[in-house]
Amino acid sequence: MQNLLDQDARRFGAVNWMGLYTLAQRETLRFLAVWTQTLLAPLVTAGLFLLIFNIAIGPSRPDVMGVPFLTFLAPGIMMMTVIQNAFANTSSSMIIAKVQGNIVDTLMPPLSPLEILMGYLAGGIVRGILIALVVAVALALVLGLVPQNPLVALVFVIMGGAFLGALGLLAGIFANKFDQMAAITNFIVTPLAFLSGTFYSVEALPPLLNRISHVNPVFYLIDGLRYGMIGVSDSAPLLGLAICGAATVLVCVVTWQMLRTGYRLKA
Repeated sequence: MQNLLDQDARRFGAVNWMGLYTLAQRETLRFLAVWTQTLLAPLVTAGLFLLIFNIAIGPSRPDVMGVPFLTFLAPGIMMMTVIQNAFANTSSSMIIAKVQGNIVDTLMPPLSPLEILMGYLAGGIVRGILIALVVAVALALVLGLVPQNPLVALVFVIMGGAFLGALGLLAGIFANKFDQMAAITNFIVTPLAFLSGTFYSVEALPPLLNRISHVNPVFYLIDGLRYGMIGVSDSAPLLGLAICGAATVLVCVVTWQMLRTGYRLKA
């Protein structure tokens, strides 16, 4: 009886805040425990991208949208790093739990499907924010790049972490084996990240490819962060925020439905 009273006291209405906080903390500590792989490695990867592009075509490349090529490129590299790691955080956590058979440890506690969804998303968003901060500090030291609209940049980083975090959780629920997850990463997530204006302005594309790019939510994430960092963009930031918000809600609803029904989670 006392345990039930304690549980109700921690719920504070309809939400089990203690359980939600515990799950979010677990997902955050999980990647912080291996910070050299989850925070340092993405920084090195982003630095290598900038170095290679600078050596290969940087000096001879004309300005893009009125800014130096490396300055234009940096926000795209940052957002690409954020979304790839947000996706990896939630997808790896879910697929590992399923393969190892300890997913029951998440499903048995008194957590609703929405609370489970939010707990996993919290880990992906926090990882995305920390990576963005690390890369931003490096860009400030190396390129002298300081965000022109910090609040806008932060909003799009959070949105990127939420969208790809939800997509990663969906993929983790759908996949039953690591090779299925690898296929989703290689054939869906990587093309979305690379073919979305990361390395170029979509205005330079042929009309058909330009229209296709404007259907890709990741394009608006990169474009919005670019506006926040350097003040230029291919589309209106508010439009991008609306499209990314709608895409995030859609993916979250689908993932919530999977969690509610136990799709590929319950034997």
